[in-house]
Amino acid sequence: MTSTLPIVDNQSHENAPPAKKAKIIECADKQPKEHSFAVDEKMEVDRAVEKNGSAKNGGAAEEGGTFDKNLYSRQLYTLGESAMMHLREASVLISGLSGLGVELAKNLILGGMRHVSIHDTRVATWQDLSAQYYLTEEDLGKNRAAACFERLAELNDSVQTSLHTEELTKEYVSGFDLVVLVDATRSKQLQVAEWTRAAGRRLLVTDARGLFSYVFLDVGDDFRVDDANGENCKEFHIEHIEQETGDVMTIENSHHGLEDGEYVTFSEIKGMVELNECAPIKITVKKPHIFNIGDAAKNLTAYFEGGRGKQVKVPFPVTHKPLSSSLEEPEFAIWDFAKFDYPAKLHALWNALYAFEEKHGRSPAPRSASDAELLKAELRLPEGEEVSDDLLRLFANSARGNLVTVASVVGGIAAQEAMKAVTHHMTPLKQWLYLDAIESVPGQWTVLDNAKLTEADCAARQSRYDGQAAVFGWTFQEQLLKQRWFIVGSGAIGCELLKNMAMMGLGCGDGGLIKITDMDQIEISNLNRQFLFRRADVGSKKAEVAARAVASFNKQVNIECLAERVCPDTENIFNDDFFSELNGVANALDNVDARRYVDRRCVYYRLPLLESGTMGTKGNTQVVYPHMTESYGSSADPPEKEVPFCTLRNFPNEINHTIQWARNLFEGVFSEPVETANRFIKDQRHFLEQVQLMNTSQQMDVLSSVKKLLVDERPKTAEDCVKWARFLFQENHHNSIAQMLHAFPPDQVTDTGAKFWSGLKRCPHVLNFDPAQEMHLDLVFAGSILRAEVFGIKPILDRDAVAKIALAVEVTPFKPRDGVKIAVTDAEAKDQGTSVSYDDDGEELLEEYKRKLALIPNSTAPLTPIDFEKDDDSNHHIEFITAASNLRAENYDIARADKMKTKQIAGRIIPAIATTTAAVAGLVCIELYKTVVTTEEQWKVSPPLDRFKNGFINLALPFYGFSEPIAAPKKKYLDTDFTLWDRIEIKGPKTLAELKEFIEKECGVEVSMISAGTALIYSFFMDAKKRVHREATEVGEVISEVTKVPRPPHVKSMVLEVMASNPADDEDVEIPYIKYDVVV
Repeated sequence: MTSTLPIVDNQSHENAPPAKKAKIIECADKQPKEHSFAVDEKMEVDRAVEKNGSAKNGGAAEEGGTFDKNLYSRQLYTLGESAMMHLREASVLISGLSGLGVELAKNLILGGMRHVSIHDTRVATWQDLSAQYYLTEEDLGKNRAAACFERLAELNDSVQTSLHTEELTKEYVSGFDLVVLVDATRSKQLQVAEWTRAAGRRLLVTDARGLFSYVFLDVGDDFRVDDANGENCKEFHIEHIEQETGDVMTIENSHHGLEDGEYVTFSEIKGMVELNECAPIKITVKKPHIFNIGDAAKNLTAYFEGGRGKQVKVPFPVTHKPLSSSLEEPEFAIWDFAKFDYPAKLHALWNALYAFEEKHGRSPAPRSASDAELLKAELRLPEGEEVSDDLLRLFANSARGNLVTVASVVGGIAAQEAMKAVTHHMTPLKQWLYLDAIESVPGQWTVLDNAKLTEADCAARQSRYDGQAAVFGWTFQEQLLKQRWFIVGSGAIGCELLKNMAMMGLGCGDGGLIKITDMDQIEISNLNRQFLFRRADVGSKKAEVAARAVASFNKQVNIECLAERVCPDTENIFNDDFFSELNGVANALDNVDARRYVDRRCVYYRLPLLESGTMGTKGNTQVVYPHMTESYGSSADPPEKEVPFCTLRNFPNEINHTIQWARNLFEGVFSEPVETANRFIKDQRHFLEQVQLMNTSQQMDVLSSVKKLLVDERPKTAEDCVKWARFLFQENHHNSIAQMLHAFPPDQVTDTGAKFWSGLKRCPHVLNFDPAQEMHLDLVFAGSILRAEVFGIKPILDRDAVAKIALAVEVTPFKPRDGVKIAVTDAEAKDQGTSVSYDDDGEELLEEYKRKLALIPNSTAPLTPIDFEKDDDSNHHIEFITAASNLRAENYDIARADKMKTKQIAGRIIPAIATTTAAVAGLVCIELYKTVVTTEEQWKVSPPLDRFKNGFINLALPFYGFSEPIAAPKKKYLDTDFTLWDRIEIKGPKTLAELKEFIEKECGVEVSMISAGTALIYSFFMDAKKRVHREATEVGEVISEVTKVPRPPHVKSMVLEVMASNPADDEDVEIPYIKYDVVV
């Protein structure tokens, strides 16, 4: 099916003002850096406030439409190559460099928009400093865009950035694909909207005031959307196609994942061949494993067997109203379904605010009752609609507010909508999104109660926190300055959290502190999202660079950075003293195990935990609050479906299977056996003693692997490495396949008479090595280089020379082996494992292996095991895995995958994009506001549970969903209720008998067992003599005795789990865990 929808061509910027070259030299880390950019002849960059004009920077690194796949790899997996190409050809004008404007510009520049022009005519004020992190006190009175231009331009040297400080004109605006207006007056919005409509351009309007914000989008008439949700196309195997009804059934009742109205096409169908590679067919869903294609199959050849189906993304049109019409007849997206009626109310309030400002030349003052009445006078509500006085006052009080947290959320959302408008990728907003964060203000549970603030409490003080104090008041701001928080992880979310916290003033006063840790180093692929890092920082520690960078945003921030993993091994660092100083923890981690560990620590230390994560355009946040909510570990996502082992090993049917197989091959030849050989080299005697403890088959496997590496196949030259790689090809892509076909010929039938090679089993064919085939040579070339690296040999880097050597290798003709059992089911594969059976000669063979290995000198140099590294294209890792995977795919007639797809699957890369990261980090810090109380109130008062919000967003759809956190489940023993946050605290020293007696008396239960971790220190069935000894011994000493590990000096408390019963009925009861304090 071909789309006939119009596409608006990208325009050159012929109308942009003329420019000439200039240079700025800056010094950072004592290394001078040179930035080349263009400057309008009417102005000097350092005097941009006094003279209006334009400037340019960057854009020389790449041609239009091209991009660095390493830099944009995570974003590429989110948007796809087509959308990235559109992005690299697009231009956007961003007018209004407020906190929201700079956030939006930052996200679009990081995202790789080809040309970003920033515009402003306003000068920086104290209020701007609350959220505009590229402005400092030194920039007050300067043009906002000019002051932050250089800092924005250096974010991405492949993006052409330009500066414009004159008033906008129709001619200038018409030169951009998209125009973004930030904090513009309503009259200016309507004027620019008229210009963009006339020029066939797209328009995005956004603004943020305190707790309130909005986004408006106009993509014009009949805007083409190529992909509604940005998800990968679904693929599935066909079991049967019913010719009369049009029903299509998937194999083994697997879920097809389709929805009504989507389109599919087919391939590999036998019988009904007319459907193969057909034009997209619209479907209706009947069941999770059945969909219907209508009459499409009715007059075709009868279906015989097999086939694959694949979803096809068919473009569709979206039509938007112009701004002027949409103001009168708005269409709303819903931000929070708990406040379903808010969009219409907020639409009216924003209209009233713009009217107020144009009439009075200022914004309403916070806590001014008279200004609230004047705002109310401008309110024009639809019939039947009402705005409560409380909402009106909150809105009026926010009019001069400027929150970096809200800017972060809206800047992420608006930037994603901007990308949609120029890429035609994902569903654009239709058309108004009104956001609020009214739950953030403190209530009557605290002396910081927002409702009791006066005008004086919120008055500006010529401080960088003026914009935030206008909303929360200065007493609240003073509490923020004292806060001490720990950020775990300094990746994409960690950078955004650190930026937000520093701008909020968190940890910026006496006693305040932000601690951040990350053991990772900066890589090229990080620069597309982790905006605190630059190319010069690659290889440096993330936390250190992030801390240094964010200090330039707010010089008052106190940051302590570490480079340690938070895990059991580092509990001597992240100990009782460390956590006791904190007010809360924010996770910015990329794996579930680490999240669960930090969650357990926060439950133990009874600290708030703000959890978050992203995957492409999807993001989530979770609040874990002491004594109120469940913990992160209280629930878990269902485990990912694993591919059966026999499928990977013998019967692949998807490219994912061959990629995983190739990754396993990489580990199996360059990593695991090399590490085993190194253990042998390091200490031969100890190694053999350990091997002796294994069964015969395992011993044979281990020793034969070591012998093969160090004796039989040890290369002496680079040519030997090429020959080895050639034999690797022969074994995996010819001989093993030929053996498979010997065991199961193409016409093989099962005991029931069914075809063996049917359904998900694809009949393979052998490959014959041909160096003229690129993939054949890729495997041998990359394999020989990696083999040489293992043995410290200089490799041959000339592909022609490698091809010549490989072609000359004499390969023994394949002869099938009888009696080789090939696993057909996963159960058979697991039973077989990787071991082979040996006859009575096994012991003799073992001795032979040991004799050969004994001849290896103790002075033998260790080998170099190769750890898979996905993000370095020069190391040949992905080249090898791609070649091995695609050759196996060719063996089984499976469509190949390019290097990018192979890298994603083999490297288990999670798609990511700066827009989602910014939005999620903003949501996290909005929740942080809710945790703040005075020092005197700490741990004594808590906000109501319904003030907190767990969030899920999908910017592609777009969808926003929020819910109250789940309350901590209550448990009960006897007449006592408790939750996961409760525990029984016992001060030592106590003997085990005293501990047992204390628990039984305190809880009214009978103790049957006590354990410390995995160590059982007491049980009713233990040996009497041992029990008497332990009961007389101090608890800490008992634990050390049982575990055979002395108590580390940093451990001041021990966690004990107790199994107990009710003495009245002998029924088991669960009681809270024991925190046993050791007296040091």
